[in-house]
Parts: sequence; C-alpha cells; structure tokens
Amino acid sequence: MLIPEAEHDDLHLGERPLIVCDIDEVVLEFVTPFMAYLDHNGHELRATSFRLHGNVFSRADGSETPGETVSAMLEAFFEAQDEWQTPVIEAAESLARLSTHADIVFLTAMPPRHRGLRRTLLSRHGFDYPMIATEAPKGPAVLALHGARAQPVVFIDDIFVNLQSVRKHVPETLLVNLMANDTFRALAPHPGDGVEIATDWPHAESLIKAHINASAG
Repeated sequence: MLIPEAEHDDLHLGERPLIVCDIDEVVLEFVTPFMAYLDHNGHELRATSFRLHGNVFSRADGSETPGETVSAMLEAFFEAQDEWQTPVIEAAESLARLSTHADIVFLTAMPPRHRGLRRTLLSRHGFDYPMIATEAPKGPAVLALHGARAQPVVFIDDIFVNLQSVRKHVPETLLVNLMANDTFRALAPHPGDGVEIATDWPHAESLIKAHINASAG
C-alpha cells in the first residue's frame, strides 16, 4: 500500500475491521501540555477561537506572538514531546479492548521527521500499534490503507477537515470526532454531516463496537 508523503511502521492488516486513529488530542494530550510548554517559555495560549496561530501572546507585555514564532515553538514542542505529552484518559484501555476485535493504525499529521520520538513515546504508554506520520490529507491515506476491503473501517480524529477528507475518499467509514481538551472542544466547529461526536473514550468505544457488531450482523 502507498501512503502519501508518509513515514510509517511496518503495516500488516488482517481480515478484521480497521480502526484508523489520530494521536494529538485523541490518544495523547496536546492542547494542555502545549499550553504548559508555552507558559514555560514566557507565552500563553488564550482560548478565544479554535486555532493556535493568533491565540498565543507574550506574558511579558501581552503582545500577540508572531506566527513564525508560534510555528517555531510548535516545532520545538514536537522535538521535546516525550517530556510533555501524556495519554488521554481511558485511551489505552479502550484501544486495548478494541484491538481484540479490530486492527488499529495510528495516523498523525505530525511532521514525519518526528516519527521516531513519537513512536517511542507511544510505546512507553502502551500504545503498541503501527503508526503513520504524514502531513498530506488523511482521506487518501485511509483509502490507501483500506482499499476495497469488505471489512468495516473506523476513523477517529479531532479536526473537521480530516474527518471530511476521509468521508470524501472512504464514504463507508464510521467517522468519530473526539477531542480531549474540553475548552477547545467547545470552540471547535461542528465536524459536519455523517460524523459521530464522542464525549470521551468510553463513548467512542461504544460507538465503534456498535458499528462493528452491526456490520457483522
């Protein structure tokens, strides 16, 4: 299978349902530790809209932090992610249970150059599932994974654009919107038609199991 512009672990899918899962804000906390990272470096993230750029400000004088500085700090955060990011509550437990019924693959929009560090961080917390790192649209990546397989497919993500990209390319997918940070989740746009909104991992797990069971029936 050809995953667009990606670096990834060895991928060996069986004849089982497929769950493709985002990482940041889905299985690893992102917003909360990034806020802590910014604070550590003299900045703050203000929850005024669903974005990073334009919402970061200097603690010294209250001025808006330039976009290129935000991008540089985000890059530095990913380079030190193993010191800051922690698992989302119940993510490991839910995925472990789901893994008895389905193959699980992580699909992260993080720059591929950080794949090795993220792989180590995931394994440290028991997320021993293959990972794909690509900044390309997620719809073509899921299509490359799933192809014309008859088994059910599920996609979990926190971002509207990613969910709708998968909806366009693999329309039979169960789409689940999940975001760990309550404050930014309240600011997020509606994920769009055909998307289930999960409040937490136990809720997401129940939606996924129901989908797999219905397909089996």
